[in-house]
Amino acid sequence: MEDFPYLSVLILVPLLGAAMILTVSGPAAVVARNARAVALWTSLFAFGLSAAMWAAFDPGAVEYQFVERASWIPGLGVEYHLGVDGISMLFVVLSNFLTLICVAASWESVTDRVKEYMVAFLVMAAMMNGVFCALDAILFYIFFEGILIPMFLIIGVWGGPARVYSAFKFFLYTLAGSVLFLIALLAMIHSAGGETAIPELARTGFDPGLQRWLWLALFASFAVKVPMWPLHTWLPDAHVEAPTAGSVILAGVLLKLGAYGFLRFSLPMLPEATAFFTPLVHALSVVAVVYASLVALMQDDMKKLIAYSSVAHMGFVTIGLFTLTTQGVEGGLMTMLSHGVVSAALFLCVGVVYDRRGSRLIASYGGLVHRMPAYAFVFMVFAMAAIGLPGTGGFVGEFLVLAGAFRFDTRVAALAALGMVLGAAYMLWLYRRVVFGDLVKEELKAIRDLGRREIAMFAPLVSVVFWMGVYPESFLGAMRASVDNLIEQSRPAERAGR
Repeated sequence: MEDFPYLSVLILVPLLGAAMILTVSGPAAVVARNARAVALWTSLFAFGLSAAMWAAFDPGAVEYQFVERASWIPGLGVEYHLGVDGISMLFVVLSNFLTLICVAASWESVTDRVKEYMVAFLVMAAMMNGVFCALDAILFYIFFEGILIPMFLIIGVWGGPARVYSAFKFFLYTLAGSVLFLIALLAMIHSAGGETAIPELARTGFDPGLQRWLWLALFASFAVKVPMWPLHTWLPDAHVEAPTAGSVILAGVLLKLGAYGFLRFSLPMLPEATAFFTPLVHALSVVAVVYASLVALMQDDMKKLIAYSSVAHMGFVTIGLFTLTTQGVEGGLMTMLSHGVVSAALFLCVGVVYDRRGSRLIASYGGLVHRMPAYAFVFMVFAMAAIGLPGTGGFVGEFLVLAGAFRFDTRVAALAALGMVLGAAYMLWLYRRVVFGDLVKEELKAIRDLGRREIAMFAPLVSVVFWMGVYPESFLGAMRASVDNLIEQSRPAERAGR
């Protein structure tokens, strides 16, 4: 199996599944049923293949693995170049895992244009796999921007009442930064003599003066995607209007693309500029952690509260990544992975009660533990994981980030720790108002608990949350060699003598 083209298959299979769904015809009910079935089996196969790739991955190797390389646009030097290391491999698994969860979550809640909806999700799955596997800068850019199209459609077609406004706001914010990303890429490729391979660009050693301009151009794109304060305003609108599965994939994977861009481009390719701008990144990240947590405390909409919590958690991520310490970078990556699972699960928890009650307002609920004990349990697990309770993945990531931040700057670590306290406040406040208390609302007295499909959907998410918290080495060990290599590449002193 060493020569098996895992990565190409992971990109092509969702596209083939989407093409198969497009050929489905007949009565609307039959089309919807077949579209769901094809999407389920396609996403299940892709997740199984990504898990098999993880099992075959050598965690001790620094080099990229499962590499595929072929000439694509010879005149421009652009290649079809794929490969994964210990960082990107974990995000490939996460993307395919959450795609499978999204298909299951949409089984009953999406009844309009099911065929097109499943096609959009499978195309987006292919794009996500492409981003994390691409080792050619132009190929990376194509996948990086290609994700915008299906996500724009998912929000704009299947979203809430203000879906069109939110979809265009999401698209325009992210596209504006992407123009500068493309300009920076072209400048880097020109400066490197036409080289487009990401590993080679990381070894080029760009002029320190040029690096700062390139870094700012890349920052404009990646900071919007994260999103970092003050470029975060598109996120709450997008989450509120997106369908449940759209919020799951947006929070679980798409928010990680900006941080992944920092890891692939800004840190290793522009080390001098990274060192110069690190105080700026830490300042913006600390503001994001504290400000977003305070705003979350004031929300009356469950989705908006979780959206602002995502801004705060991604602030932790950027703090960790830009410490350039082993603990900080590993903590940032663990926080990304944990947040990908936990935020996705929290949006699913909102979707469960929204499907039954038709409201996302916190005031519409209360006392659900009396009618929905299973729901109360899974909601509690994910709320505690979001807080960073020991034994969950959230604790491991945030503890490592704080350890790295204390080594780098104690002031940054102290302010980030304040965000953890505020995070506990808003999540416990949310849980208490929704789940505890007396069941006084008449419309809630007949609300039903989780069904078998929903239990099957939440069970793997609960398992992963505890797996990451109890045995984090299975994740940290896979990424450690790649993290050490990244830190070595990103130190200006080591690059200056080259």
